[in-house]
Order: sequence, then structure tokens, then C-alpha cells
Amino acid sequence: MLPDFRIRQRDYLLEITRAITQELDLQKVLKRILKISIEMLAGQAGLIALKEDHKWQVVAAQGIPSAFLRYLEPLLADENSTNLDLDELNRMLKELTYTSSQGLLNGTALPLVTHTQVIGVIFIFRSYDDSFSFNDNQVLQTFADHAAIAVFNARLYSQVIIEKQRLDALIDSAADGILILNADHSIERVNDAFERIYGKTDDMLRGIQHDEVIRWVKKPDGMTLELAEASGWPLSNSVNLYVEGDLKRPEPPNVPVGITYAPLLTPTGALRNIIVTVRDITHFRNADQMKATFISIVSHELKTPVALIKGYASTLRRDDAKWDKNIIQDSLTVIEEEADHLTRMIEDLLDASRLQAGGMALNRTDFSIKSLAIRTGERFQTQTNNHKIIANFPEKFPVILADENRITQVFNNLISNAIKYSPGGIIKLSGKTTPDSVIISVSDEGPGIDPSDMPHIFDRFYRSDKAVRKTKGAGLGLYLARAIIDAHDGQIWIDQKDGKGACISFSLPLETRVK
Repeated sequence: MLPDFRIRQRDYLLEITRAITQELDLQKVLKRILKISIEMLAGQAGLIALKEDHKWQVVAAQGIPSAFLRYLEPLLADENSTNLDLDELNRMLKELTYTSSQGLLNGTALPLVTHTQVIGVIFIFRSYDDSFSFNDNQVLQTFADHAAIAVFNARLYSQVIIEKQRLDALIDSAADGILILNADHSIERVNDAFERIYGKTDDMLRGIQHDEVIRWVKKPDGMTLELAEASGWPLSNSVNLYVEGDLKRPEPPNVPVGITYAPLLTPTGALRNIIVTVRDITHFRNADQMKATFISIVSHELKTPVALIKGYASTLRRDDAKWDKNIIQDSLTVIEEEADHLTRMIEDLLDASRLQAGGMALNRTDFSIKSLAIRTGERFQTQTNNHKIIANFPEKFPVILADENRITQVFNNLISNAIKYSPGGIIKLSGKTTPDSVIISVSDEGPGIDPSDMPHIFDRFYRSDKAVRKTKGAGLGLYLARAIIDAHDGQIWIDQKDGKGACISFSLPLETRVK
């Protein structure tokens, strides 16, 4: 080592000590260590190679031609090189340095060792041979040990940052809302899903107490966090808590949620954090309401025809009365009609069940949808005296490729609805074509569809309040009609009409037509 460097040895050690205590960014630490090492050893250039996943990799370089680095990097990444120990690596680098510089440069290596484990090497390129006194070697070893600690700390910090980023990404990508509470119940952070559920951002909620955010409309089902802690939770019982109810939000409406509280304890058993998972259970509550509605509607709809069938059958079986032929015929007609009604309802329920299980199978054939509409209208005309059913189609209307039985089911549902919901007047079946599809419309002259019902009329089991009071049905007709049209890659919608009356239209594509 050059004589004038001795007076700077202390300064270099102080500098590397500051690197350990002040800087945790790995790349900045590596550059700082390399710069000090080159100055300390009076070198012309240098590099730092670290051993990561049992492989040597150049992580910092100064004053080295890029061509030499491009040559060196694949050599270090080679399987034969990755297993080199420190002495072999040092020997390889010295040979490469001597060869590439045509004998002008030598190399000096400072091993980076922590906890008896080699984590890397600082290699300095110099123009003169190694010549270190005992004191020099001690200074260099101390420097290398301090540098290894700095690299080790920076690596740990980098791993902590990566793990934090991974945890943040995991929390923010969760579909359920998540709150992290401190031991005093103040909010440390919330994720994106909770921001959407509650309506306030993480910045707005940080530091606020849990009970100022989680407020219930009425007493929830299950033990609240405050009551549980009053009973000794989680220190007496660290199982998770679950509570369910309607959560008050800053802006209405309130939202039904299920909340799980999971304690995070220190190694000594003290409470560190509480992880709160908030799930929006609107969908599940709607499903329960739908199930209750389904049971209520189906029970009512099944009870009426069964009662009529049983009543007429019991009457005809009476031994104390003799019925004339007309009464018997009328009674049998009612029994047959109600049996048909039951059959249609059961078929609709089976279709709805099949849809939930995985779609609807179609048997496509060529047929005239114009002829089908006319035949269906004529059949329904025999069932009503208050309506006039007319068909209005262009003379040349295209033949389509579709499932005729399923499209018949769509016509049945739309025409029967028009009869049920309009007291009388004209029911019109009409059609038109576009370059890509046929469009069929069924309109009536009734009171029309209430705007509040329009978003829901194609939902399963949905029936408006007026419909429930005035007409029979399980709320499956339009749901199945939409499913059938969707299965044909078509669309079904409500056509707004000026004046009274309802109009429902559907389209079927022409491109599936056999050519």
C-alpha cells in the first residue's frame, strides 16, 4: 500500500462505518463500498460480485470496460463457475485481468464474509503487485468485514421491502375488505376492497378508532369485538371472532357484512394487531331472500292447481250425487288445464335448474320463425276473448337456424304475459330484419311495465308487487326466455313505447344459418 494512504486508513474505516449505519439501499451501499475500496487500494477500477442462490453475479462495477463485463458475466453464471470457492474465483479473476490487460494490471480481492459465510468479493484492478504489511492486512480485513456487514444489512432491508410490497399487493388484491388494527383498536391501514365497501380512503381512515368505523344499524348476530375483549378475548381464547349484520356507511345505503377478527400475538403472548376481514354478504342475503321467495311463490302456485284438481276429482267421486255429462266434461276440462299448468311449472323449474347446473342444450334446425309466430298466436287466440292477437311480418321473412321448441317456449312466455298483464286490446307479433339478425317483438295495450321493475324483470323468480297480487306465476318465464335467447347468441330487451302498453323484443343472429 502506498505510504500516503496510511494516514487515510482511519477515514476509510469511518466512511464504511457510516455506510453501515446510514444507508440501507443495496445498490447505493455497493457503489459506496466499491468507490472507497478503489481509493483505499489505489486501484484503477473494481467490481463487486455477490453469491446469490449459489451463483456468482457482478452487482457493481466502476472503471471497467463494458466489453470485459459482457465477457465476464456468462463465465460467472456458468455452472462450473458457480461452484467455485473464494480462492478459485480470485485466481480466475486474476488470470482474466492479467490476460486481458496484457500483463499491465493485477487484481486484489477482499472477501466479504458474515457469520463464517462467504457472501461476495470486492475485486480491485491495480497496476502493481500486492504488497501489504501486517498492519495493512488488518486494516483491509477490518474494512472487508465492515463492508460485508453493510451488504448483509442492505440485503436484509431489500428483502423486507420486497416482502412488504408482496404483502401490500396481496392485501390490496383481496376481494374482501381488510383492516389492520393496532392493539388500541386504531386503524393502521385498510385495503382497496374496504375503501369500496365503506366509501372512504385509507388516508381518511388511518388512526381512527375501530368503533368509529364499524357501526351497526341494529344489534348484529354474534359477539362484537368490544364484548369479546370484555370477556378476555383474545388472551383467554385466541380463536377468531365472527359477527354479521348491517354496517352503517357515511353515505347510504347501509351494507350487510360478515366480519372476522383474527388476533396477531407477540412471542410473549401480548396483542400486537387485529386483522379484520369484512365481506359484503349482499349477494348471499339476496340469495336467501330469493330462496324464501321461491318457496313462497312455488308453494302458492302449486297449491292452487292441486286444490282445484283435488276438489273437482273429489266432487266427481261423490256417491250421493249424479252429474250430467256437461258438468263432468267441464270438471275434467278444469282438471286437465290445471294438470297442464302444473306440468308447465315443473318444466320451467327443471329448465331453471339445468341452467344453474351448466347451460342449455340446443337442437338447431331450419324453420320459419314467421310461421311459428302465426301458429302460436292462433293457438293463444283460442284462450282469450278479450284480446285480438295479430301477426305483422314482411312477406319474405328469412328462415333461421335455431331450436324451434325453445323459440316456441319464448313465444309462449311473451304472449301469455301479454294476455295476463293487459285487460284487453290488441297483442301484436311483429318482425323485421337487419343485415345480421331477425328482430321479433311482442307488444300489448296494457298498463305497461313500471320503470322500477325494468332492471329486474328478466331475473329469476322476480315478480312485481302488482303481478303477485293479480296474476299467477313463479317468475321464471322471462328468465327462461332470456336464457334461451342468450343460448342462441341473441339479445332480448324491453322496448319503451309512447303511451300505454308493453313491448318486449328479441333478436336472433342470421350468421349461423346453414348456407
